[in-house]
Amino acid sequence: MGESDSTASVNRRAFLRVAGVATGAAVAGGIPAMVAAQKAPSFPKGTKLNILEWVSFVPASDVEFKRLAAEFGKVAGVDVTVDLINMNDLNPRIASAIETRSGPDVIMMISNWPHLYAGGLADVDDVAEEIAKRDGAFYEIHKKMSVVDGRWKAVPLCNVNATWSYREDWFKEEGASKFPDTWDELRKVGTALKKKGRPIGQAFGHSLGDPNSWAYAVTWGFGGTEIDDKGKVVINSKGTIEALKYTVAFWKDCLDEGGLAWDDSSNNRAFLAGTISATINGASIYFVAKRQFPEIAKAMNHGHMPRGPAGRFYYSGGQGRAVMQYSKNQQVAKEFLRWFMDRPQYDKWMTANDGYTVGPTPHWEKHVLWEKDPKLVPFKESSKYARWAGYPGQPSRKASEALVKYILVDMYAQAIKGMKPEDAAKWAESELKKAYA
Repeated sequence: MGESDSTASVNRRAFLRVAGVATGAAVAGGIPAMVAAQKAPSFPKGTKLNILEWVSFVPASDVEFKRLAAEFGKVAGVDVTVDLINMNDLNPRIASAIETRSGPDVIMMISNWPHLYAGGLADVDDVAEEIAKRDGAFYEIHKKMSVVDGRWKAVPLCNVNATWSYREDWFKEEGASKFPDTWDELRKVGTALKKKGRPIGQAFGHSLGDPNSWAYAVTWGFGGTEIDDKGKVVINSKGTIEALKYTVAFWKDCLDEGGLAWDDSSNNRAFLAGTISATINGASIYFVAKRQFPEIAKAMNHGHMPRGPAGRFYYSGGQGRAVMQYSKNQQVAKEFLRWFMDRPQYDKWMTANDGYTVGPTPHWEKHVLWEKDPKLVPFKESSKYARWAGYPGQPSRKASEALVKYILVDMYAQAIKGMKPEDAAKWAESELKKAYA
């Protein structure tokens, strides 16, 4: 049923009051003047807003995002279009838009892209700081990813973290009433499971998700890092060598030995086929199991990345949205981001994601969906342990180069294939020095 003209007018006026308070010092004759006069729409007739997003792995997420974008357009008097493209096509589209100074007004950012494209992005300090004031400080990873030279270049959106999916029933048979808290404990249980034909699965191929989730988390957990906080390459360290020794032993004792050729989908298929007992993954395995393999969904659970001698870590990238510097509709774009990230709207989008995404501030740890399905709780808590490629240094272009060249992943793969851990660390040191030159 359509919205009446009078109802639409009331909704637009309500939006104006919020927008006026939020923007404060908009240009003369802009939002504050309209609010005072209670005129609608809030932007000139014919104003358009174009938003570029990826195609989500959760279809309901895209449906809800488009619905919310249309709702914003209605209350703000703006013609909003949302274009969805594959994740791998986002980078070329962003580069082309910045080069030609034309294209979408708002573009999704993944990982450290705000650092890579900072020169083409508008500052969004006012929006980000308002959200942090209301919902609490953003997780550290979001600050690192979105703040460039002291300015917010993207508004943090969410994290999509990978925890451990595991067969709770099989682990209990080996005496583990919950997922092991340390890497040593996991190796002990994993050894028993592999002896029964139930190995753990881990990818070490060239795929950006799962292989890096292991390589970075284990390296950090044992005290190794690619670089120090000054950007000096320090991978060839005692901590890294211990992480390599652990991984080689874990491979022999616990892992499915097909993992050297696996990509991000291989472990999903193996887990759902019942050929592995645990694997690092986002919540997507669980979602598929609930729809297609209910018995597996009932028997599985999720656990945190184990602790090592140096602590518990997750590799994550985070996601945000940037307003493009070339956009002639920057104020409209900011108002959309402010409106979308406000609790009533974000709550609906987060609910549609059903635990696949984690909010950017601790406020969202209290969301009702975590109570609805306790099996998702590790995802809720994971962002506080999340770090970025290049930690504890900056998430720079050089850190990205090291990531996409799979230097850490290949370091582990070579050790698994027989290279001495000390030599694998030296090899990684040589490769990282090239990337960080």
